[in-house]
Amino acid sequence: MKEKEEKMHFPKIDDFFTTQEERDEQKLEKVEKIAVSSISNFPNHPYQVKDNEEMEDFVENIKQKGVIHPVIVRTKEDGTYEMISGHRRKRACELAGIKEIPAIVRDMSDEDAIIYMVDSNKQREKILPSEKAFAYKMKLEAMKRQGQRNDLETSSPTATKLNKSTAEIIGEDFGEGRDNVYRYIRLTELIPELLQLVDDEKMKLRPAVEISYLTKSEQEYVFEVMEYNEVFPSHPQARELKKLSADGNLTDDDIDRILSEEKPNQKEQVRFMEEDIRKYFPKSYTKSDMQKTIISLLEKWQKQRERNRRDER
Repeated sequence: MKEKEEKMHFPKIDDFFTTQEERDEQKLEKVEKIAVSSISNFPNHPYQVKDNEEMEDFVENIKQKGVIHPVIVRTKEDGTYEMISGHRRKRACELAGIKEIPAIVRDMSDEDAIIYMVDSNKQREKILPSEKAFAYKMKLEAMKRQGQRNDLETSSPTATKLNKSTAEIIGEDFGEGRDNVYRYIRLTELIPELLQLVDDEKMKLRPAVEISYLTKSEQEYVFEVMEYNEVFPSHPQARELKKLSADGNLTDDDIDRILSEEKPNQKEQVRFMEEDIRKYFPKSYTKSDMQKTIISLLEKWQKQRERNRRDER
């Protein structure tokens, strides 16, 4: 009988005077109103918050409905707060003239805050290459400091490891391959002007990664040449620049020469529609046969022109 009594659960006195809903609510994090002016942005926040047309729409929505989802902040030593997740909502409140914002205050370490901040933005519709670059780097370094992994070397992105590397874990979270994570992190070595070209989709990821190995002064001259001539390096051109730089032999003349080389896809081509010329050839002729015949006829025509010029002299 005694054993039976020990297994029985006797409700606390408070249970008689509170509803289940109220008891469940006590387990949730508390949402409180915090002055927008008391919240500073996360240090080196990698995601851009732009005052564009999309923000204008967001501001109007905030004015009408308020901030539906609370932001996540942590307390600073001076008693103010640091934003972890919700920078766009905070900016929208500032533009809308709203003084307070619903927030959840969490006690988080620097590393936990960085990882949460990066991960909370992974559902964005569009993330710029520069945003990925600094976000991946911040998360990788935070995980390294946490001691979660011991295989964080970024100097050998092609190295094979039995266990998942941190880059693989980050890649899975963001739908990227491990090597792409390393490539994006390399973009943090670009000067801002070149990184902007990647964001503007004028320079592709692979060439940009190769260019990131150049010295800052070499990158600055590369940008000058690209801007002046309105050219952008191909992957082979960027690799050549990287090799010369690594050997200590890259000069301004080399940069001018390499970037002025005509790329295969830039060469003008003359194309014929097959149906337009097929009638001039036997049915048995292949495309190769037709091409050889056209070249042969053009050579004869050229020789005839040269003879005519000589006769006219």
